[in-house]
Amino acid sequence: LFRSRIMKFLTLNTHSWMEENPQQKFEDLLTDIIEKQYDLICFQEINQAIESPVVPVNDLYHPTPSAEPIHQDHYVRCLVEKLEEEGLSYHWTWAYNHIGYDRYHEGVAVLSRTPIQASELLVSDVNDPTDYHTRRIAIAETQVDGKEIAVASVHLSWWDKGFQQEWARLEERFSQLQKPLILAGDFNNPAGQEGYEAILASPLALQDSFIEARQTKGTYTVGPGIDGWDDNQVPLRIDYVFTSKEWVIERLEVVFDGSSQPLVSDHYGLSADLYLP
Repeated sequence: LFRSRIMKFLTLNTHSWMEENPQQKFEDLLTDIIEKQYDLICFQEINQAIESPVVPVNDLYHPTPSAEPIHQDHYVRCLVEKLEEEGLSYHWTWAYNHIGYDRYHEGVAVLSRTPIQASELLVSDVNDPTDYHTRRIAIAETQVDGKEIAVASVHLSWWDKGFQQEWARLEERFSQLQKPLILAGDFNNPAGQEGYEAILASPLALQDSFIEARQTKGTYTVGPGIDGWDDNQVPLRIDYVFTSKEWVIERLEVVFDGSSQPLVSDHYGLSADLYLP
């Protein structure tokens, strides 16, 4: 499945079903995945309406213990189903975080072309779906070219609103990891500020793909004044692909930024080509 050892990776905070013209944006994202055939994908803000009907899912879905039953409009379920129609099969998991905007179950997801072992980690101090501080990360362990790897999709809190405790738990969970790691998603901590510096100084010895890539295209991952950053007047880099040092980052590109590709969310995505030598 993994072509010439280069693996294609995507991370995106989808803001799912919250955008104007959500169906069009869903189709744009779908088209991109069909075209690029990413090996691994991390998504954040993966929603389903609390009121929508529960539906059965096939064995490509790997549930985590805390996850709500999957509903008809679950964003990843809808994507995976359409991708299957195109002959692209993705194993996937979803870690439920909390109720979003009073009407959604919101969580984070990992999709993989190869079979996964799924797990989750509660990183927040609270464990209450009605409290938006409740945050879990979704973890998928799989194989690339016969090598075991771990991938985690994260949506963390702001520096002074829980990030420090969340990061400590995440660090503890992965400190014993004996395999290459990709840690990607929406970290809510701008490049160059305390949270970002804490990640780079961590004993996990992570690298920022944006800095280490042999080729980089694009800069910021959010424009001014998005949800949660209403007072912010400048574009920021708050979405990242951090990896353990074994990975070689061939290319890192900001995607879905409204220039070369349509906007599909209030965040831009990051696409990476990386490999294990």
